[in-house]
Amino acid sequence: MSSNTGLLEVIALTAVDAERAQEGGADRLELVSDMASDGLTPSVETLRDVLAATDLPVRVMLRDNMSFAAGDLDGLRADAARLIEAGAREFVFGFLDLESEIDVDACETLVKELDGLPWTFHRAIDRARDPLRAYDQLTALGCDTVLAAGHPHGVAHGLSVLQRLARRSDGPRLLVGGGLRAQQVHLLRAGGVGAFHVGSAVRPGGWESDVDVAAVREWAALVKE
Repeated sequence: MSSNTGLLEVIALTAVDAERAQEGGADRLELVSDMASDGLTPSVETLRDVLAATDLPVRVMLRDNMSFAAGDLDGLRADAARLIEAGAREFVFGFLDLESEIDVDACETLVKELDGLPWTFHRAIDRARDPLRAYDQLTALGCDTVLAAGHPHGVAHGLSVLQRLARRSDGPRLLVGGGLRAQQVHLLRAGGVGAFHVGSAVRPGGWESDVDVAAVREWAALVKE
């Protein structure tokens, strides 16, 4: 659901990232591992370290491969159970089937494991055959947030889809990320987008470096001005 209350979510890989993101003014973290694989499930140990380092909400990735297929669902369920036991209370996942439709069965399997905990459907929606119809399916699945760029190649190519999603008055909140640039924020906010997701944009030194506090601060000001 669109909202003008600014929210900035930052990708974190470590407890240091979490501390720096919070210092810079982030509102929420997406915790992942292995950005070379575009973000996979983090370890229980990393989750515990991050939860000890920050009091920000932490959305934990459930993903075991680089594709948008569900992969080993039993393994993902086991990962979810271990992460919940370790303190995870919010998650991120999203699967497509071979027809580029939302894999409703796979999502429902994990939703049952989460037992009411909030979750984000991630950028798999950008590769769905019909992102607008997919949004309806995700509303029915009960996720509270959809992370989207509007196009597989990023926000610059997906602005028209994002603007159509932002005009919806029902369903999950739209969280925009994926090649997001600072100059796009004003246009998106004017169109009703209130939540933004950044990763490489707050790591001037690349993924091998820690989150940069000053960069997060600049984004937080932009999102909430």
